[in-house]
Amino acid sequence: MALILRPDFADENGLVAVGGDLQPATLLRAYHNGIFPWFNEGDPILWWSPDPRAIFEFGRFYLSRRLIRTIRSGKFRLTINQAFTEVMHGCAEREQTWITADMIAAYTHMHRLGHAHSIEVWLGDHLAGGIYGLALGGAFFGESMFHRVSDASKIAMAYLLEYLQVRGFGLFDTQVLTEHTARLGAIEIPRSEYLARLKKALALPVSFV
Repeated sequence: MALILRPDFADENGLVAVGGDLQPATLLRAYHNGIFPWFNEGDPILWWSPDPRAIFEFGRFYLSRRLIRTIRSGKFRLTINQAFTEVMHGCAEREQTWITADMIAAYTHMHRLGHAHSIEVWLGDHLAGGIYGLALGGAFFGESMFHRVSDASKIAMAYLLEYLQVRGFGLFDTQVLTEHTARLGAIEIPRSEYLARLKKALALPVSFV
């Protein structure tokens, strides 16, 4: 039986389905329906469509004066899609992580197919931080970010949001609101509004690169 990935099947916690696989066709079907995988090592694959949904509005990312000075200093160098798997490994460098070996393999495959992308922040030749996610039409689904040097992840996010806006993207999905993303300017919207905005964004004739 095919895995049913429909947001209207979500329970009160946003859980849509259990099981399935992380093959490109499954992931693309899920993201097109506003659903994403999120599970711990050893658990079955869990598929989610939370209500409310967290997003970043373009132009509303919070930049402190100190961060603006850091960006203008030229201390960091930024690249696109130069170290995708390394960024995923950086995001997994924490005591508990949902970025398992299977997730890294699946999203690296998506990267090779042109669906998943990364922003890298370098301090000299050292990978100081970064962010990765999926781009479908004019929707970007931010998956995770990390830093090894202070401010590096914030700089990656600021750069990515500006880059997507210039490219003509219509939606930046950050899935679930956290204290950290809220401080940076993320907001929550009802799932119904999110799905309507997602539909419009997916139809935009734009690309990440």
